[in-house]
Amino acid sequence: MTGSLDTLLDSADATLWEVVTTGEGPQGSLPLTEEMLLNSPSGDLFGLTQNAGMGWNPSELLRKQFLILSTQGGIRGEDGKPIALGYHTGHYEVGLLMQAAAEELKRLETLPFAAYVSDPCDGRSQGTVAMMDSLAYRNDAAVVLKRLIRSLPTRRGVIGVATCDKGLPAMMLALAAQDQLPCVIVPGGVTLPPAVGEDAGKVQTIGARFSHGEITLEEASDAGCRACGSPGGGCQFLGTAATAQVVAEALGMALPHSALSPSGQPIWLDIARRSARAVFEMERMGKTTRDILTADALHNAMVVHAACGGSTNLLLHIPAIAFEAKLKRPTVEDWIRLNRQVPRLVDCLPNGPVGHPTVRFFLAGGVPEVMLHLRELGLLKLDAMTVAGKSLGDVLEWWERSERRVRLRELLVARDGVDPDTVVMSPKAAREHGLTSTVTFPVGNIAPEGSVIKSTAIDKSVVDSDGVYRKTGPARVFTSERAAIAAIKGRPLRTPKEGTAAALRSAGGVPTEKLAPIKEGDVIVLMCRGPMGCGMEETYQITSALRYLPFGKHVALITDARFSGVSTGACIGHVGPEALDGGPIGKLRDGDLIQIEIDTRNLTGSLNFVGTDGCEVTPEEGGMILAERQPTLPLHADPNLPPETRLWALLQRAGGGTWAGCVYDVDKIAAALEAGLASQE
Repeated sequence: MTGSLDTLLDSADATLWEVVTTGEGPQGSLPLTEEMLLNSPSGDLFGLTQNAGMGWNPSELLRKQFLILSTQGGIRGEDGKPIALGYHTGHYEVGLLMQAAAEELKRLETLPFAAYVSDPCDGRSQGTVAMMDSLAYRNDAAVVLKRLIRSLPTRRGVIGVATCDKGLPAMMLALAAQDQLPCVIVPGGVTLPPAVGEDAGKVQTIGARFSHGEITLEEASDAGCRACGSPGGGCQFLGTAATAQVVAEALGMALPHSALSPSGQPIWLDIARRSARAVFEMERMGKTTRDILTADALHNAMVVHAACGGSTNLLLHIPAIAFEAKLKRPTVEDWIRLNRQVPRLVDCLPNGPVGHPTVRFFLAGGVPEVMLHLRELGLLKLDAMTVAGKSLGDVLEWWERSERRVRLRELLVARDGVDPDTVVMSPKAAREHGLTSTVTFPVGNIAPEGSVIKSTAIDKSVVDSDGVYRKTGPARVFTSERAAIAAIKGRPLRTPKEGTAAALRSAGGVPTEKLAPIKEGDVIVLMCRGPMGCGMEETYQITSALRYLPFGKHVALITDARFSGVSTGACIGHVGPEALDGGPIGKLRDGDLIQIEIDTRNLTGSLNFVGTDGCEVTPEEGGMILAERQPTLPLHADPNLPPETRLWALLQRAGGGTWAGCVYDVDKIAAALEAGLASQE
């Protein structure tokens, strides 16, 4: 014990005693003037001292200052090997983008600063209590990023480097609020798919598939090891991370053809350097984020989201970006209107028919290529300004004749043998390949405020010839994702103490031994997982399992939680009101008959309780029954709900709730607090 304590508390290193107590300090002098000393804040003056102290040439300290923010995580050695791991590949290499941008800013004779707010990994959080912090974290990170921007009062512009599910939306929120500053987003890019193996979406289902005998232990181990074909970048499918990159570019906040570039490669680093030049030029021309984020930009982002078949999580993030930019937030009616007008044109994972990885989407032309088709359909606002300093119309004219477009599309053919026009399709080709529009918003007696389904992801084999998905099946009701995934796997639910009250709560109110496996035809009802229940967790663990299990396309999911869009059978989320806000979903019982209809062509849908087996009723009668019912399961927030997430849930509810983007609307929150305080007097 003594030896080990000596080793822990001290080191046998003679150089430790070579302690010095003063230093010479930087050579030279600060470039001060009498006017600065008389009128500048002391903080500005002391900032110059700090800058010199960190080693910058004192004679260059009056250069224009630009701030680079990122979501970097992990510690990467110079050889590319990890010294400490990040939470995910998406933020592991973005420090290289920061370095490239900073070097370009230095070349432009400016003074770059850098700061970091890292982000969690939704994939790592799936099925764990960490997911309760996921959506709430977006707001927290955006707040800290905004504070960091304000904390460098001498900055003249901001570059935001980010890539993944919460980091990039948070960065967009923070930069959207900077209406007096030029700001540019640098999307962090994507990881490569493995030469042989499964993508990062499918590989997250190895547990569910192994439990059903679909794969062996060896196959699971091999697939799990090789799924990331490169060490950096967001996932290879068009989930939240990739969709957020697409939306950043569609908003005009990122340079044209910057979303979804392959992480770590020269073309990826080049985007960072050109983004530095872009923010420099914006500042020189007096352009700010206010010039970029307009109602037209918001329209373009929603149109591109629909054309790409993007993640439904952006229905939470785009309204939040609009709020920060002081724009009118899109309503459900706006989403419905645009999704009915806009055809899906992109064949990218997790959507079909082929499901190309995101790097192929990039090589096929990415966002600008999609926009060429949308321009022909008259669906874009071409006068919208971009951070390139040109209107979207001018940008698309450049893209159409650019060498970049020709060379990269040729490269896709040469590398992968893929015709780029089968990745980004014309409207005519998309119709011929059976691509349907992206999002539908079912309503009914279970979801009177609405719900969301990525209807383009429904397996075509369970959709009738008229384009309508129809299902009536018995409800399997759960109040925890752990119980639902255990039932999908057909495994007993492991709880700390079988039979205790905590165990019953984890099992959704059903004794563990009575949990029956999910079978073909069932309708999973997962409630109490909205913002008030657990922070509105993402139930990817369930939706991805249903996608890759043979019977999964014959099972539906209804939840007040959310998901990223990797689904096959009808997976319906965002059900409102949520169970803990008195929503009818909280009154459903095991065995209730649930009727679902989704018209994938006209983008209409319904979600109704229609009685029980042997006693069916109309949707109208079902609504009256639910209105009179009391919940049969105890409805409560998850016992592991962090207090910080509970506070977030209350604040975003006062700010308009999920349909308004889960934002902190300070005016509404203040009014609610003042009304509550007044009632106590």
